[in-house]
Amino acid sequence: MRSHLLNDTTAEAYRRSVTEGVERVAAKLAATDRPFTGVTVDALAPRIDGIDLDQPLHDTTAVLDELEEVYLRDAIYFHHPRYLAHLNCPVVIPAVLGEAVLSAVNSSLDTWDQSAGGTLIERKLIDWTTARIGLGENADGVFTSGGTQSNLQALLLAREEAKTEDLAKLRIFASEVSHFSVKKSAKLLGLGQDAVVSIPVDHDKRMQTVALARELERCAQDGLVPMAVVATAGTTDFGSIDPLPEIAELVAQYGTWMHVDAAYGCGLLASLKHRDRIAGIERADSVTVDYHKSFFQPVSSSAVLVRDAATLRHATYHAEYLNPRRMVQERIPNQVDKSLQTTRRFDALKLWMTLRTMGADGIGQLFDEVCALAREGWKLLAADPRFDVVVEPSLSTLVFRYIPANVTDPAEIDRANLYARKALFASGDAIVAGTKVGGRHYLKFTLLNPETQASDIAAVLDLIAGHAEQYLGESLDRAS
Repeated sequence: MRSHLLNDTTAEAYRRSVTEGVERVAAKLAATDRPFTGVTVDALAPRIDGIDLDQPLHDTTAVLDELEEVYLRDAIYFHHPRYLAHLNCPVVIPAVLGEAVLSAVNSSLDTWDQSAGGTLIERKLIDWTTARIGLGENADGVFTSGGTQSNLQALLLAREEAKTEDLAKLRIFASEVSHFSVKKSAKLLGLGQDAVVSIPVDHDKRMQTVALARELERCAQDGLVPMAVVATAGTTDFGSIDPLPEIAELVAQYGTWMHVDAAYGCGLLASLKHRDRIAGIERADSVTVDYHKSFFQPVSSSAVLVRDAATLRHATYHAEYLNPRRMVQERIPNQVDKSLQTTRRFDALKLWMTLRTMGADGIGQLFDEVCALAREGWKLLAADPRFDVVVEPSLSTLVFRYIPANVTDPAEIDRANLYARKALFASGDAIVAGTKVGGRHYLKFTLLNPETQASDIAAVLDLIAGHAEQYLGESLDRAS
């Protein structure tokens, strides 16, 4: 079995195996003509359940043949221009190359003696990102597994900086369309059910600062502690961006922590046209960025950034076997001192390879393209009497609803939209997401693929309308 270990004696076998795998994936990407096959759980599960993991195949080619049947054939392919559902981007080749390198070398970014150059590369990218944000010379941060972890760590720091022993008094303020991880983090941090105060949004799905000011004042009057305000730069459902400068003014007035969840909107940091949309982000105490959303990186690639590096001490724990306290005096850079994780992949390498190959402008150009595409899609929806579109896009998300000409029952329209989404997914022709607005069911395009064209959007809208009309016709037949 030692022949399967990656080392100096197996380097040629490694080359052959990885090359064969890459060729399989490349062939699949080249031949994929729709984002999904439409396979059902009932059809695929028995095939996987029937595999005996205690009976290996002992041959890479045979394993890849099997993988074709149980995974590659039926995978959801985000690179396809009609994948329009969630915050999943197609990935750039330099980042995929970085993924191959980091997996083979397998550095762990917790301590210097496990990563060396990897530690310095990650620190350089953190400095690059904080400079793009404008957090100042004392800024710092660390790569994380994703936006949920980044938000959790930011709110942990905010909790500790609030300097109160009575956790029941702490309050977090976030818009009603902020990410669910804010409430999840509050629970994990030991705060009460009512710790997160939901702030209403305006017509454009942006936090209402008048309402925020009112709630902050009420918090002070009630003797409670405003632990943090979470502003969102790119909400998951709408791509809306909260009014960051106004929020920053209120935060300064009340002396609370300002966190900006820019997991989605961080692509604007590289934008050539729309950087001004996140003006005010430089005043944050902490920022979440997800490179795997709008920097076209493979999952996972995220970071939490802070204005004051000293606040990261709240995540520090010294273990004698790993990062004893003396290493700080010896100026040995251990990233575990800043992280909630211990063993941690060298995910920063993917972004490093991307920047060194394409440059930030290359990333920004791609993100600007999907923002422009969303604008085209909004115009199509606004001009189409079959659809109601909720809000003009700030980034690259469109939320809309099919409205039949002859049906007025909102519940029946809900069912038609739900059916259309399900039928479209089952066909594999395209994939769209769904959400609720005002208690009603809506559909959602999340446009993160520069290869998607307005013609793709128009075609998918026709497919949605067709499925919805089919459902309503069948519904009418059943009722008659």
